[in-house]
Amino acid sequence: MSIETWTPERVEQLKSCIVTGLTCSQIAAQIGVSRNAVIGKIHRLGLATERPAGAPVRTSPPRARQPRAPTQRRLLRLAFAQAPYGGDTTLDTPVDSAHPCPLTEIAEHKCRWPIGDPARADFVFCGNDAIAGFTYCAGHARLAYRVPARRHA
Repeated sequence: MSIETWTPERVEQLKSCIVTGLTCSQIAAQIGVSRNAVIGKIHRLGLATERPAGAPVRTSPPRARQPRAPTQRRLLRLAFAQAPYGGDTTLDTPVDSAHPCPLTEIAEHKCRWPIGDPARADFVFCGNDAIAGFTYCAGHARLAYRVPARRHA
């Protein structure tokens, strides 16, 4: 014996709930089915809710969105991405790691840029002084935080 989940009465109840602006979770609780069942039925019937998926139910008009101030970290990343490091240095110019050290000896404010093959015994980290708030020195930060090249269609 099979029980039909979507009876004509439930479908009408679903349609009226959509018109009143209930969420899929609220509709599911009211009808007595799962939220996924409600979403699937809405999709199969070609019904549209009045709000995009995942949008909260609004009881008041939307407020104007204030732009967020960029964080210091984002500004530094932009600066490294847009400004060359030290005159003629390019992304192809190697960074001089004057204080290479293994992981066990690296200090807190030292550059953690890996150098070499991690599987080899001579694997070390850069060890230069890191920029405040970053894990890399200025040269390696320039390599790490760059703007990706634009793709041509």
